Amino acid sequence: MDSRSEILKRLRAAAPPPAPLPDPRSETVPYADPLAQLEAALQAVAAVPVRVAGVAALPEAVAAVVAQLGATRIASAVPGAAPGTVRPEELADPHELEGLDLAILPGEFGVAENGAIWVNAAALPHRGVFVVTQHLALVLPAREVVTDMHAAYARIAALPRSYGLFIAGPSKTADIEQALVIGAHGARSCTVFLVG
Repeated sequence: MDSRSEILKRLRAAAPPPAPLPDPRSETVPYADPLAQLEAALQAVAAVPVRVAGVAALPEAVAAVVAQLGATRIASAVPGAAPGTVRPEELADPHELEGLDLAILPGEFGVAENGAIWVNAAALPHRGVFVVTQHLALVLPAREVVTDMHAAYARIAALPRSYGLFIAGPSKTADIEQALVIGAHGARSCTVFLVG
């Protein structure tokens, strides 16, 4: 027996006995108030949660953010939220999205444990809107909150197959010296309107 085989034999003999994998659902911690947990998680990922009493109050809340940002080039995929000044569906080339100040997009559900918002992008004409826009606003029904990623993936599995993604706050990157930069590769801010 060569030395390599001898070493592997000894390692196999010293390996701990196999143990059953834990049930991932058994470690799930239900939150007493999933919406409050989602808000805390959104803040932890540098997003800004804004509670809105109902759909009727949404335009005023969005207008306040538009004014705060000084946004003029706005693309809105949420009917009634704000009048968009850029209509992505009329743009033949996604490069024409350059200079977009704010994109307002609908979220389908939020994940309480980490603040991720699932966005179904199948209806969006240009996927680049997520990274081209300077600022991002997501509109999410407040009742559409799941506890964790296990519940999120179960929910996605039940949806028709299409393109979608999780968005957790604005764009962030950090180097080995732990210098965090917001907006390096995408939106510089992310506001999440929790409606209802």
